[in-house]
Formats: sequence, C-alpha cells, structure tokens
Amino acid sequence: MAEKFEIYHNPRCSKSRQTLKLLRDNGIEPVIIEYLKDTPTAAELKKVLAKLHLNSPDIIRKGEQIYKDRFKNLDFTDDEWVDILVENPKLIERPIVLKGNKGVIGRPPENIETLL
Repeated sequence: MAEKFEIYHNPRCSKSRQTLKLLRDNGIEPVIIEYLKDTPTAAELKKVLAKLHLNSPDIIRKGEQIYKDRFKNLDFTDDEWVDILVENPKLIERPIVLKGNKGVIGRPPENIETLL
C-alpha cells in the first residue's frame, strides 16, 4: 500500500493552493488538514517537526503581524515555541506536506517533488 500524503493547508494561501494542485496533478489526493480550523496539538506538531527535520523556530511565519507585535526578538525554548504555535496557528509556515516519515514545506510548491 502506498504511503498517504498529508497537507497542512490554508485554502486562502496561494502557495498552499498551488501545492495542493501539484499533488493532485500527480494523482495524489492527500489528507487535507486545515490547520487554522483543526489546530495540531503540541504532540502532533512535534511529530510534524521531526518529519521535517526542523526545530519549531524554523517554521514560524516571521512576517505575520502577530509575530512582529508579540514575539519578535524574544527568546523561547523549542517547547515554548511549539506551545506558541499551537496557540497561534497563523504563525505556522504553510503548506507542510508529509509522506510517511518525511516532510517538506511547500515553499516553493516544487519542494514536494522530493516526496513524489
């Protein structure tokens, strides 16, 4: 059985939509996780980070106003950042595509080609 794909998706984001289209153009119908509505738990986010081989600060959207207003230039542990991301899912970089034990950030969307 082929490994399933998952996409942490924001339908309002053009890169997220492009990445989903690229998956579908390759015959893949991923499990879609609209992370702004269905926010991952801290444990789930840590599993995602492990598959990405990244630390929590690596997936923060530093251009978001909430980051600039509340978190810029502050120092947090990796676990504290995970909690901040769970409380503020808008700060999670998107889209994130997972396949089995691997994952990539779909910026640019072509990054997912390493999973195909």
